[in-house]
Amino acid sequence: MSRFFRNVSDSESDSDSSSTDSYFSDSDATHSSEDESEDERVSTPTAKGGSNWFMKGASDSDSEDEVKRVVKSAKDKRIEELEASYKTIENALKINDWVAVSNEYEKMLKVITKINANSEKIPNSYLQILITIEDAFDDIKDKKKLNSVKALKQKVKKNNKLYEKRIEALRNGQEEEEEEETPVELPTKTKTKTVHIVDDEDIEDGFTTVGKSGKTIEVSSETLPKKLREVIQARGKKNTDKNEQIQILGKLLAVANTPYFQIKVLFALISARFDYSSGLATHMTTEMWRSTSQSIHTLFNILEINPEISIDESYEEIDDVDGEPDANVDYNKIQGSIVSFIEQLDDEFTKSLQNLDPHATEYIERLADETPLVTIIIRAQRYFESKKQIYNITRTVIRRIEHTYYKPDHVITTVEKLVYENLSKQSETKIVAPETTPEELVRDLCVFLYKNAEPLLRTRAMLCHIYSVALHGHYYDARDMLLMSHLQETIHQADVTTQVLFNRTMVQIGLSAFKEGLIRESLGCLQELHNTGRVKELLAQGTSNVRHGQNPDQDKLDRQRQIPFHMHINCELVECVFLTCSMLLEVPAMAAAGTNPEAKKRIISKPFRRLLDYSDRQIFHGPPENTRDHIMAASHALAAGEWERSRDFMWDIKIWNLLPEPEKIKAMLASKIQEEALRTYLFTYAPYYSTISMSQLGQMFDLPSTRVYSLISKLIWSEELNAGLDQVRNMVVLHAKEPSTIQRLALNLADKTSSLVEGNEKIFELKVSDPSAHLSWSKNTRRTQPNRAKN
Repeated sequence: MSRFFRNVSDSESDSDSSSTDSYFSDSDATHSSEDESEDERVSTPTAKGGSNWFMKGASDSDSEDEVKRVVKSAKDKRIEELEASYKTIENALKINDWVAVSNEYEKMLKVITKINANSEKIPNSYLQILITIEDAFDDIKDKKKLNSVKALKQKVKKNNKLYEKRIEALRNGQEEEEEEETPVELPTKTKTKTVHIVDDEDIEDGFTTVGKSGKTIEVSSETLPKKLREVIQARGKKNTDKNEQIQILGKLLAVANTPYFQIKVLFALISARFDYSSGLATHMTTEMWRSTSQSIHTLFNILEINPEISIDESYEEIDDVDGEPDANVDYNKIQGSIVSFIEQLDDEFTKSLQNLDPHATEYIERLADETPLVTIIIRAQRYFESKKQIYNITRTVIRRIEHTYYKPDHVITTVEKLVYENLSKQSETKIVAPETTPEELVRDLCVFLYKNAEPLLRTRAMLCHIYSVALHGHYYDARDMLLMSHLQETIHQADVTTQVLFNRTMVQIGLSAFKEGLIRESLGCLQELHNTGRVKELLAQGTSNVRHGQNPDQDKLDRQRQIPFHMHINCELVECVFLTCSMLLEVPAMAAAGTNPEAKKRIISKPFRRLLDYSDRQIFHGPPENTRDHIMAASHALAAGEWERSRDFMWDIKIWNLLPEPEKIKAMLASKIQEEALRTYLFTYAPYYSTISMSQLGQMFDLPSTRVYSLISKLIWSEELNAGLDQVRNMVVLHAKEPSTIQRLALNLADKTSSLVEGNEKIFELKVSDPSAHLSWSKNTRRTQPNRAKN
């Protein structure tokens, strides 16, 4: 089609634009009267009429009077270009033609540049195009196709940040009204509509809105039940406009004049907001989340003012009918689930944190919404306590625990103080008093769940309780609680999130043991996790880069299970503690293995051995740069008996500052290094001494004589050192030299000979007591003799 025809036909769309504060009707008479009153409106023919006008001659004066050529401004042409691009992009997305989408997107950017140059307002139609493209990216499931459009996705994401507030407003249904002109709407039907302005004076106790087909919708307190029923029935249907439903329910809430209908409308409104967000690929927007939380607060306000009203899932559904209420129906018992709203709101908050950059300011700003969320949880807990709904109380309490157990005391105290400042005294719960300490708060909440909750919630409460106890430095209490619960025996049968919580608890117990100087216990807690080589995955703090044959759906599910960044345990700190414990145990064991070949079979920490072997194979050892390098350098110094260098290397690790009381941790490390250096020295050089002065050992390793005496006594008692103590001379007397290679082989031969003699005696006893048993045994031995010969 030529440009001349396009200008004529496009003028029809100008007659379809209307004000957002008006409604449509199909009256032709009214339409003609309004056309006469508008000076700037030009009457245009249909597409067919346009063709006839071109075929007519210049002598037809009547046609020239009726139809005139429309001269469009540059602004209107730019808007038409945006609409044309939108149609092209929409068709291209249907067939996944991303090349065409990219080309049309570049054209739109040029048009927007012209609009900005003329200081014009960006039309809503352009923002709608951006939303369409952004949603299309979220629907791509093929990774290869997603990589091919990665450049375009980055451009769109960068450009959308310029209009972030307006895009959120459009998604939430809060479209901004443009000044002087009506918003540009994309043409859906070529149906002429008449616009009427509705004055506020004509509406007394209701409101009037414009429906999708141009018909007016009037709602008042009398027609509210019918309209509410229509909205609820339309929920979940294919062609239901979720945004329009939210707007209608918001108006219905303003019209509702009884607590019963206010609660019913609030339930429908909160559900509609969650439904609107369920269609999004990521999470509920911040504005929508805050609106939902405010609606839940409004619901609790109504319930506190009307304590006779009770809400529970077990109640029967009440059929709302127009007219007078039924006298046989108890309208104070409303069917619904408040706790499901609390859980959905909490889940959406977690999803939003998962999808934000943890190093950006937006994450910190979003994290500030946790205090209002905890406020809602405590209000729900108090309401369920007043109604004695034990099952709902347990589901609410576990959510409160999961927002509390991992935090330091000063953070918990601050949050609880802010929460109770926003709540009235009536909102205080009976389970926990407001003035309790953070440790007592977690304990009281968990004890309530031990008595009343189902097995899954009890398990999670137990793990949270153990985590909190270990976080406060009570290792032995945490260990005893874990052993008494027997969770380590059945945790493999639990769901994935509970297994992640168990792994987090074990790590925290290991850190608690390390802070108390219990090296072997700390290694026992951390070793199983580190032997897998997938610490981040098992703690739900990240995914591995290499995933051979990973199902995309499973990968997406794993990412949804990731815990928010502020709940992470520092994996570098955990690795540092694990390698430090391994060093303090492995280096003396390796020194003992130098004189005892049987000890070589005992490997305490395979990851540490691999790192140490790799470090030994290096030709040049430069200065340590990271945590692993510092620990390897300290290990080499410890093996050489240079405990001071080993201590200095360990003290240079900056990550110790992340632990509480770092100076105390460093002092503990220095003491452990001195002790293990003494043990390593004795294992290494014992064959070359006949006697060693304990005072000299104390001077070499800067240890008091009592501590040296204690360490050597333990070595002698455990038969790790073949020596004795001369208390008169304060000496360590080595009784005999370590056996040579020939002596060791002779001892092994003697052991094998003794075992052979014992076997012959058993055979003789069998032969004497039961000859048949001897024959069957001899046949079996003959069958195995060829295999022994081969070996």
